[in-house]
Amino acid sequence: MKFFLRWLVSAVSIGVAAYLVPGVSVTLWGALIAAVVLGALNLFLRPAIIILTLPINILTLGLFSLVINALLVMLAGLIVPGFVVAGFWAALLFALVLTLINWVFRFWGHQA
Repeated sequence: MKFFLRWLVSAVSIGVAAYLVPGVSVTLWGALIAAVVLGALNLFLRPAIIILTLPINILTLGLFSLVINALLVMLAGLIVPGFVVAGFWAALLFALVLTLINWVFRFWGHQA
């Protein structure tokens, strides 16, 4: 049940972030599928990319992680039908907004 709730919260976060960020659009099914795809990309692909780009990440004091997040959002946009990302800057802004929304949901969930 907890997994299902997290999946729905992620899908809602994606929908809200897509509504707020120009250049990103998502359908209902696209948000549900994108939540799974982004979760899988963050689980399997992101750690390998972080390790491979560790020197750049250290030099930029971790800010290169934002670029990695944007690239993963763009990859999800290519994979998921109904989830369209216009370009890199839209993906970067979407990743930032999505992170903030997820942070708010997690903070709100711990208060309840």
